[in-house]
Amino acid sequence: MFLLKKIAGAVIVMVAGLCHLAAAGDALAAKAGPAAAPRSFVNDDDRFMALRDASFHDDAAKAEEHASYLVNYDIPSYVDYYVLRTHIRSASATEVKAFISKYEGSAVADRLRNDWLLVLGYRGDWANFDIQYPQFVVADDTQLKCYALLSRAVKNQKVAADARTLLTSARDYGDGCYSLVTYLSENGQFSPEDIWNQIRLASENGALPLAQRLAKNLQVKDTRVAQAFEKPGLILSKPPENGKSAHELYIIALGRNAKNDPQQAAATLARHAGKFSEAERALAWGQIGLQSSLKLQPEALQYWRQADGAPLSLDAYQWRARMALRAGDWKMLKAAIAAMPASLRNEPTWIYWQGRVLKSEGKNEEAQVLFQSIADQVHFYGQLALEEMGQKVGVPVTVKPLAPAEMDAVAQNPGLQRALKFYQMNLRLEGTREWNWELRKMSERQHLAAAELARQNNLLDRMVNTSDRTKTEMDFTQRYPTPFNDVMYKSTKLLGLDMAWVYGLIRQESRFVMTARSHVGASGLMQIMPSTARYVAKKMGLGDFVPNQVNDIETNIALGTNYLNMVLTDLGGSQAMASAAYNAGPGRPRAWRASLTRPVEGAIFAETIPFNETRSYVKNVLSNATYYAALFEKKPQSLKARLGTVVPKGMGGDDSDLPRDLPDTTKSE
Repeated sequence: MFLLKKIAGAVIVMVAGLCHLAAAGDALAAKAGPAAAPRSFVNDDDRFMALRDASFHDDAAKAEEHASYLVNYDIPSYVDYYVLRTHIRSASATEVKAFISKYEGSAVADRLRNDWLLVLGYRGDWANFDIQYPQFVVADDTQLKCYALLSRAVKNQKVAADARTLLTSARDYGDGCYSLVTYLSENGQFSPEDIWNQIRLASENGALPLAQRLAKNLQVKDTRVAQAFEKPGLILSKPPENGKSAHELYIIALGRNAKNDPQQAAATLARHAGKFSEAERALAWGQIGLQSSLKLQPEALQYWRQADGAPLSLDAYQWRARMALRAGDWKMLKAAIAAMPASLRNEPTWIYWQGRVLKSEGKNEEAQVLFQSIADQVHFYGQLALEEMGQKVGVPVTVKPLAPAEMDAVAQNPGLQRALKFYQMNLRLEGTREWNWELRKMSERQHLAAAELARQNNLLDRMVNTSDRTKTEMDFTQRYPTPFNDVMYKSTKLLGLDMAWVYGLIRQESRFVMTARSHVGASGLMQIMPSTARYVAKKMGLGDFVPNQVNDIETNIALGTNYLNMVLTDLGGSQAMASAAYNAGPGRPRAWRASLTRPVEGAIFAETIPFNETRSYVKNVLSNATYYAALFEKKPQSLKARLGTVVPKGMGGDDSDLPRDLPDTTKSE
């Protein structure tokens, strides 16, 4: 039955499954459009770029033609890879195995193994899949993890528990995960409740096509699912009908309605509460509680109390805890953390806040044990835990200088040399793949040497990311570099701006990649949006400013620091709020502050920012700034002092008389 259904849906499945063969960066590179007119080639690198482009367009004939001119190319493995990639779906096992054998142990062989495993999984060729999957080193492909579970399931192994653990974010499921869910449903390992849980996850993420595919396992029509997602008001305008499917779709409609108006959804649920079981009511309140939390509404706490005992998504578990934090309800926070799956509960974020709960209860010794467990970790909550132990944030003792022999060894590493070649060609996807592949096999001293090699080649992002991997031997001059120090010093001194904070922001914004450009159009070292650049240039009196100047280092720093100073002034001097404004626009942090019912620690404000990107951004920027300050001032610093307190409007933090003409563009979700 499973295989027949799979064949019947081949057209849909083929599109969903095989489009996944290209990585995200590959997809971006493939947007070059239709095949160009014949062109001349300056050199072999130019020809190689054309080969790569042909591969991304699945143009086998062009790829073969370009490859025929590259028989002596510096990186033959990628020439062979791009040719084979164009026909991976039709390639024989012999051909693919020959490639893997020839380049075994290399990054590109593992990449091809990833591509081929997706094809094998789609075909259900478990004999070859089971041989190749254990040899897949990177093993970061969720779809392959689903295929691996499916391979076990067709051998009558029990995999439902592992599947539930894996399938926690129903947004990016490809054919592998959908096929796994379908098979488990047809063979009794997944109950209807498991399927509905996946559909609710899809609802939270707005993934209607996935929800419709999943609902087919329950014989629920596409049109009914679409109505719950897109026109929830039509379903909610009538009392809920009887039956499991009707109730589940009603609950989903309540959640979708709550995205716009949580109070209305809550009133509707309260009106028809008697129609639902206790478990169904808890599910529905959880759906409403999540949407109310994302709007930072105080009413969310009451919704969460009524959702007690309901199975939640990972996001929902955390938002229940965040809203308790915002309200200062330590008892509810304790219960919310305790209810989390262990995978969440043991993250540094919630270890820290568990410690704070214990401290609020007077259990200082137990709290100190938790703080101690993360205080040596170089991140936001590691720093806060250190301060809870009565210490401030300093810089580790400088490591022993690297010897010439250590540098010579990494400089001669073939994989790093390939990476450097790719970076020179601006092929960051391939360069980073090769670089990270080599780091897997290195000691901490070798990591530091590789980071220094990156510095020597002006690849500061690689230097930072590589040095960040060490746990015992740390070089903070690598982790927290200060390029263009003279320009930065002049600009920040003129404005009276904290240079440590500016560097902390740049480290998060661009990782010092001077040509960085985000998917929303932010440019340069300080990732400035076009509208922001025009506004600030006008305010600075740069009458001759033109858009392409934004990538000039001095101009970029001048524009970025001036804008940062404007939002800092606009938001009452709070670095936490100004950092949020730099990422999400000034209007949003004002709104987030306006929803506060009491003054809160800056750490609580940061943790309860409703945009995932901005929440991580603010924590990372201020963590970075604290380390930079320790480096600059050569003495320990306080992250807590930097975070300060965020006070609701009208309680000492009123900014009603400050300018409102700042551009409210956002780089976040």
